[in-house]
Amino acid sequence: MTTMLMPQKQDERRAAERPAPRIPDSAWQAIASRDAGRDGQFVYGVRTTHIYCRPSCPSRQPRREHVEMFAGPALAEHAGYRACKRCDPGMDTTPDRGVALVQRACAYMDAHLDDALPLATVARAAHGSPAHLQRTFKRVLGISPRAYVAAKREERLRGALRTGQPVSRAVFGAGYGSARPVYDAAAAPLGMTPATYRKGGVGATIRYTIVDAPLGHLLVAATERGICCVQLGGGASVLEANLRSEFPAAQLQREPGPPRSWVAAIQGSLSGKRAADVAALPLDVRATAFQRRVWDALRRIPLGETRTYADIARELGSPRGARAVARACATNPVAIVVPCHRVIRAGGAPSGYRWGLERKKALLAAEGAARPGGKRHS
Repeated sequence: MTTMLMPQKQDERRAAERPAPRIPDSAWQAIASRDAGRDGQFVYGVRTTHIYCRPSCPSRQPRREHVEMFAGPALAEHAGYRACKRCDPGMDTTPDRGVALVQRACAYMDAHLDDALPLATVARAAHGSPAHLQRTFKRVLGISPRAYVAAKREERLRGALRTGQPVSRAVFGAGYGSARPVYDAAAAPLGMTPATYRKGGVGATIRYTIVDAPLGHLLVAATERGICCVQLGGGASVLEANLRSEFPAAQLQREPGPPRSWVAAIQGSLSGKRAADVAALPLDVRATAFQRRVWDALRRIPLGETRTYADIARELGSPRGARAVARACATNPVAIVVPCHRVIRAGGAPSGYRWGLERKKALLAAEGAARPGGKRHS
């Protein structure tokens, strides 16, 4: 006998059965770190509760496979989600009309990545002039519209390659007019060729080690070109799982690991020592142009000193780009080597840290004590 389901139950069953869309790593990191800087840029829905939240919501963190990402509250509610009562994601948090302009431009570019996107076309769709959009976009996000499109296409390319799509199909499906710019820029966005990345790093050799450190276990991983991952944590198995999730098909070798001098330098820096050695370590990380600029600025912060997000934004020529700087810090894959722990809030208090606020405070205290005079200067 066939059991008839009510329309509401049928909708719920279909929602539970449909495949969970992949959440970009940057968005998931914002959710995991409760990054208030990403509020207003997207909301996320939890499929098991039918509730949507801001990235900074203080509620219990959901499992990644249960999460859907939406550009705004209206889209989440159209999909059947209701607003969280703790973080009130439906409340307007747009600080100025410039953010609304940038949101319209981003929505248009997201929907037309397969097309050519000259600035004049995007500005017309967002109801602004090209010059005003260019200035406002850089002020709000810290990057240009052109860099935003490049980052989105790279993100789409990575997602397609990870599903096993042929390289040519993934390249053109991501919105590139030809394969040449992808291969010319492969070392920056992918850290390896598209064919290698498509298979989760297959063919790539990543050597890593996990050692005891003053602030818990320390994982250091490197390719033949340089360090690609540094993690801190209390559990070695968790750190290793994080590395495998990023490169599921890469050849991971724990022994022999990265050069011992590299590991020793990072290990020593946790106690405020060997800062010069760490600053000289080679890196092999995937990043957008803006992320690289932020990370380079962080590496220039002297031992024992701190900067605010606004300080870094001003240094990069984007005085209103503090939020973009915060996002770049949150996506830093090489803790300590890129010292994002040296960035604090405008009031002087340490802000959130992917590896725990207590670790951040301990790092700053150790570096302050190691500085001549024994005091930390900001």
